[in-house]
Amino acid sequence: MNQAVILAGGQGKRMHAPKPKPMFEVLGEPMLEWVLGACEAAELTRICVVTGYESEQILAYLGDRCETAYQAERKGTGHAVMQAKDFLNADTDGNTLVLCGDAPFIDADTIKGSLARHIEEKNTVTVITADVAEPTGYGRILRTDSGIKGIVEEKDATDAQRTIKEINSGCYWFRTTDLIGLLGRIKNNNKQGEYYLTDTVAIALDSGMRAGAYKSANPDVVLGANDRKGLLMLNETARQRILDRLMAAGVGFVCTDGIIIERNVQIGRGTEILPNTIIRGKTVIGENCKIGPNCVLENTVIGDNVTLNTVQAYDSQIDSGVRIGPYVHIRPDSHICSAVKIGDFVEIKNSEIGEGTMIAHLAYLGDSDIGKHVNIGCGTVTVNFDGLKKSRCEIGDHAFIGCNNNLIAPVSLGKDCYTAAGATITADVPDYALAIDRGTLHIKEGYTLRKFAKKKEEK
Repeated sequence: MNQAVILAGGQGKRMHAPKPKPMFEVLGEPMLEWVLGACEAAELTRICVVTGYESEQILAYLGDRCETAYQAERKGTGHAVMQAKDFLNADTDGNTLVLCGDAPFIDADTIKGSLARHIEEKNTVTVITADVAEPTGYGRILRTDSGIKGIVEEKDATDAQRTIKEINSGCYWFRTTDLIGLLGRIKNNNKQGEYYLTDTVAIALDSGMRAGAYKSANPDVVLGANDRKGLLMLNETARQRILDRLMAAGVGFVCTDGIIIERNVQIGRGTEILPNTIIRGKTVIGENCKIGPNCVLENTVIGDNVTLNTVQAYDSQIDSGVRIGPYVHIRPDSHICSAVKIGDFVEIKNSEIGEGTMIAHLAYLGDSDIGKHVNIGCGTVTVNFDGLKKSRCEIGDHAFIGCNNNLIAPVSLGKDCYTAAGATITADVPDYALAIDRGTLHIKEGYTLRKFAKKKEEK
């Protein structure tokens, strides 16, 4: 079986945070997730993640998704792979891919293509490489007519070798049985006292084994982050790749300032994304929408021809033809049906807003089922929590809810009913009825004169 070992034990001291380096995020996902996803997309179903620093964070994230091994002491990449010996010995047929958990841009096509080359050439080891414009700091690939003859590090390279643009990505395919043998032959006779996986290439060649290289068409496979600046560059690289893909598919941007779109987001053609908009998770946006400025959307499904201006929406559904904003918060488990209009300073939570309903401004609707073509007056609040439990409000089709209403849940308002301004509704309202709540008005004449006189005496 073909399998993968992902090295994820690095601390990342220059990140200055108590978190394993592979758990730092690129566009909202840990770098480790990008690498795992590429392996899974390449149909590598047997995966071992080697943990180390703050390993419990990675273990909690992985759950039972794959196998793990623990590197108690960080003694180099070769030493890290040694910790996965039980995983390797459990299935010695086939090949093993070793890759870094903090190099997020490895892709399934590169994994598949390099494996095919590895098998075709009957290599003991195949190094995944890439050509880069600025190779400084990376190990250079020394090629022969039939394969490679080694990897030379920057500090050891000659002037001529430093001009080589093909560099080591840090990812390798090994024949599994050969990898097990090579790991036992790595020495740590260097200044750092560490075991380097790159030494396996030289050992294999010295033993008459074949080593090859596969040059990826994706130069970003070599990119990683050693500090916060590097992490920012990874985020910017990923962000621009996604924007380029979306523009090629017909999504419009007048300016990309502040726009962050995560990689699993889907956006239909003709939609325009305005500045300072963040779109996360598994959000799906239809065609010919205008999203932004200043929107945050997360795991929300949006239909066609929707306009959102300064809206935050989470784990909800917004149907076609809806217009929302500005300053609107759509909280989880809400469904905004087609042709709804929602104005400024409105909050919706765990509610269904029926087709064609209008909520002009200054309203809170939580745990509610609202019918079609309802008018919600400004200042309306569904009082859905009594301190112990949440209850729902129901409003029928074509109802007219007056301004500054409090709807005390659980309560049901029938179709075509009206409520007067300032009403507090504590009982069900039948169809076609008018609900009026007018308390007795008490006027105390001279109240402020007495109040201010008392205050003056106290001084």
